[in-house]
Amino acid sequence: MKVTLAQISPQLNRSNLKYAIAIINEYKNESDLIVFPELSLNGYMLQDKLYEDAWNIDELQEIIALSHDVDIVIGGAIRDGAVFRNSALYFSDGKLLKQHNKVHLPNYGMFEEARYFKAGDTFESFTSTLGRFSMLVCEDLWHEAVCEDLMERNLDFIVALVASPARGFNDDGLKIKNDWYKIIKTFANKCKAKVIFVNRVGFEDGLGFWGGSCIIDKNSEVLHALPLYDSLIKTFDI
Repeated sequence: MKVTLAQISPQLNRSNLKYAIAIINEYKNESDLIVFPELSLNGYMLQDKLYEDAWNIDELQEIIALSHDVDIVIGGAIRDGAVFRNSALYFSDGKLLKQHNKVHLPNYGMFEEARYFKAGDTFESFTSTLGRFSMLVCEDLWHEAVCEDLMERNLDFIVALVASPARGFNDDGLKIKNDWYKIIKTFANKCKAKVIFVNRVGFEDGLGFWGGSCIIDKNSEVLHALPLYDSLIKTFDI
């Protein structure tokens, strides 16, 4: 199975859809699954732009069509009636196979997601032609009960879409990276599943995102990792 990690720097506008489509077209013939970060269709610090820039699923027809060629996981701000969701979308075989709406919306310090988004309320598992999956979005992984829930799912893969700002610089490196890797290694080991972790890079309104996307095996070993801070798209055979 070949997985492409799209560690990109989304913009705060709708041009991200065109960019994602270009990436998919470039990598679809060498990959079985392409994974983008959290809110990669919109950028992170949307705030009131959410009312203009959120997507309806039927606006993503080009991605839906491309999923005949390759499975695609992408994050976006999605309209759901009168509310908005921070969603992970799994497209396969010409359809939206699963939508996970972020359950744990941070609302402290630099984060204001609960002000703009409606939280989801479930963690689901599903099967594609590639195996048994669950998707999580960023803060979802920081809750031990989520890991305990997924331990019962007999998963092959946990896909984590993330937009994590860099913070906590010390002599041991980037503290937030060390914290994140500890969390995803725990998920991999306890759930006996590979974790595909994709974090964005770039800057928005003073926030810098650190990247470090990686694939962890069920023994908590890092199979593949991308560098910090740089936009990079790379395919790995797992």
